[in-house]
Amino acid sequence: MLVNLYRRWLLELWTGDFDLAYELVTPDFTGHWPGMDVSGPGGLVEALRQGHAPFSGVEITLDVGPIVDGDLVSARWTFAGDYRGGIPGATAPEGTRIAFSGHDILRARDGRFAEYWVISDAQTLGEQLGTA
Repeated sequence: MLVNLYRRWLLELWTGDFDLAYELVTPDFTGHWPGMDVSGPGGLVEALRQGHAPFSGVEITLDVGPIVDGDLVSARWTFAGDYRGGIPGATAPEGTRIAFSGHDILRARDGRFAEYWVISDAQTLGEQLGTA
């Protein structure tokens, strides 16, 4: 069950079906990004919209996992998209294809995700955007 939940999380929600957050996460969901926490499905949707805004043609691949241990799920993924501008200080021309990887850990409760921790390769992203 958690394998399928995670696949929907990554391959549907994160590729643009943002309203799916209301089905996949608990009302008291907490997402932890480096330097930022979000609360509830609405906070998750807003974070996703902001993260996707500078990119078109978003593709996400599942590289490793998901690995399930009790109520925890982890996986490695790769995000790719065409830069369309809007990131302060970025020197990459619009249309530049960007790709970077990351890792997720999620805690499930009652068939939904209740907590999320993510780490992504910000250095590679910054180098490709020209902000590093």
